[in-house]
Amino acid sequence: MNRWTNWAGTATAEPHRVHTPRSVAEIAEVVAGAAVDNRRVRPRGSGHSFTPIAVADGDAIDLTHWRGIASVDAGNHRVTVRSGTPLHQLNAELEALGLAMTNLGDIDAQTISGAVSTGTHGTGARLGGLATQIAQLELVLADGSVVTCSADRRPDLFAAARVGLGALGVISHVTLQCEPAFVLSAQERPEPLEEVLDGFDQFAEENDHFEFYWFPYGRNALVKRNNRLPSGADRKPLSRARQFLDYEIMENIAFGTLCRVSRAVPRLTRPLGRFASAVLSAREYSDLSHRVFVTHRGVRFVESEFAVPRESVHHVLSELRALVPRLENPVAFPVEVRVAAADDLWLSTAHGRDSAYIAIHQFTGMPYREYFAGFAAIVAEVGGRPHWGKMHDLDAAALRALYPRFDDFLRIRDEVDPAGVFANPYLDRVLGPAPRAADR
Repeated sequence: MNRWTNWAGTATAEPHRVHTPRSVAEIAEVVAGAAVDNRRVRPRGSGHSFTPIAVADGDAIDLTHWRGIASVDAGNHRVTVRSGTPLHQLNAELEALGLAMTNLGDIDAQTISGAVSTGTHGTGARLGGLATQIAQLELVLADGSVVTCSADRRPDLFAAARVGLGALGVISHVTLQCEPAFVLSAQERPEPLEEVLDGFDQFAEENDHFEFYWFPYGRNALVKRNNRLPSGADRKPLSRARQFLDYEIMENIAFGTLCRVSRAVPRLTRPLGRFASAVLSAREYSDLSHRVFVTHRGVRFVESEFAVPRESVHHVLSELRALVPRLENPVAFPVEVRVAAADDLWLSTAHGRDSAYIAIHQFTGMPYREYFAGFAAIVAEVGGRPHWGKMHDLDAAALRALYPRFDDFLRIRDEVDPAGVFANPYLDRVLGPAPRAADR
């Protein structure tokens, strides 16, 4: 049985065959065979994208057996990692080497190739997404050839493939520019939402990493400020008991219970949301960076996220706050707001502009379509770009207007995969079909 379902249950697939390569040569053999037989093939990672980007309607490549750091350039703090490596494994292996990634998101379940291919990011006004930390990529193209690209070697392919949606080839190795391991000081506390919004630009600029969660129907936001400590600083992590209480009991078990009650009795959602906002707790600690960045998420949800120009964040949040009380169905999950620096990656959601990321969520099993559609309409007013791995309804025509290098990306895609070997229904929608895909 080859049936596959993603983490949120929003996408399923029944590929004709699932391949489990253990080397670059085996990946290339699978791809070349699919091309010869006129079949589509898609690599898949951990299934943590909410969109059907990883759905294989032909063959699937499961990279579970293609993991771990392959080589280390200690002098330059660079590592080359196999593409199926999940971030939690990569973080552990980097820690053992005394290294760290400069920035991370708050979930570490994704594979490194899936994370960069969909534009995964953390938060930090002076920092880019994970893909900006790539120094070199190795790809298996549609004809089975293995190529390497970097800023100096096939630079156009490199500009496209770092956020490549899996449309250009199967990533086999990722070379990451890391840095010596560092300690972050974490401050997390509830603050009145109005004060957070008033100070948003200042907070984003004066902290290495800044984000907040707004609980609909409540007056408080949970604000997170993470800042680097000097080299050699002592760590003061939370005790295991405090970690268990705050993260497992409060943020997963207790919050999950509130969500299930809201799903069963929707009229209780609003008072429960106000309650959740009122009982947020404060904590301060310091630890190795990846242990601060990452948070365990045990409560399942669906999510839509858009990147907007940072200067428009106040308008978007004002409109979103006005939308939520008007919804027919209440919202059980918080809204997350983060920031990132502009970059030059062709399909990066932060391409060419400093960005604010606004992510909305709904507990699984609760109605979300009206909420997500209303949010999409709001961000459309300011040129919002949807996260490639999170739910949205935009197609190639709409996305072309949002990305100055969209047609350049298609040009590269048409060069390296003219027959659409790596395509699937999602890519057909967001990119349009490959030139010869109609012949299939």
